[in-house]
Amino acid sequence: MSEASEGSALGPEHRGPPPLDGVLDEPLVTLSAVSKTYATGIQALDRVDLAIGDHEFISLIGPSGCGKSTLLRLIAGLGAPSAGSIRRPEGESRRDIGFVFQEPTLMPWATVAANVGLPLKLAGVAPGAIRPRVEEGLARVGLAGFARAFPRELSGGMKMRVSIARALITRPRVLLMDEPFSAIDEPTRFQLFDDLLGLWSKARWTVVFVTHSLFDSVYLSNRVVVMTPRPGRIYGDLAIDQPYPRDALFRTSPEFGDWARRVAALMTSAAEPAAS
Repeated sequence: MSEASEGSALGPEHRGPPPLDGVLDEPLVTLSAVSKTYATGIQALDRVDLAIGDHEFISLIGPSGCGKSTLLRLIAGLGAPSAGSIRRPEGESRRDIGFVFQEPTLMPWATVAANVGLPLKLAGVAPGAIRPRVEEGLARVGLAGFARAFPRELSGGMKMRVSIARALITRPRVLLMDEPFSAIDEPTRFQLFDDLLGLWSKARWTVVFVTHSLFDSVYLSNRVVVMTPRPGRIYGDLAIDQPYPRDALFRTSPEFGDWARRVAALMTSAAEPAAS
């Protein structure tokens, strides 16, 4: 099965959401003075304050080892902070958060349908109710007709689409993504970006996206949060005031270059000794 057989999850006519007007009055997730020190004595995070609004697309960017992935896992509830607090809306459960890891982490012995439906199976949903949800989820990511395929039959981009479908199967309010496209070739990555933005603007969930690429952060996000080297702190929080949908023309525009330079300047300043 070739990459070309994936198709696009959404057509070019799809329109994105209106730009956000600053930080919302009632954030969806609030991190207050969050620090994390591991049993080894390594301090990953130091007094992180971050407010995440409903339907924002936020990229976390910073050098390797600055605590981006640690921060994502704490938001997901896959660990507890050593100090500080993380507040979510009352009534939120683990199923309200979807997580896409750097690797697809699919079960090689199971079909695509079984991989995507696993969260619902673990939640005790009846098999008859899982099947239509899986079919809907696969169609959403451009993989209708691949339910009976196995991971070994899929390209890297298709495996990542399966991982995204699995993360969205519980219909979460927040989607956390830890460098999911870093090992995928550039043309496929750009297609996945466009499909992800289309899904985000339709479903209106919140995305927190970890990346090393300032160009990817500018293209995808309406906020780029820059972190310092370890122990990670928030150094800058830049709103990318560009309308959606974004496309190849935006990637080659002077505006894109201007935003990229601003993010690069923040990253350079964050890496200076005085910022740490």
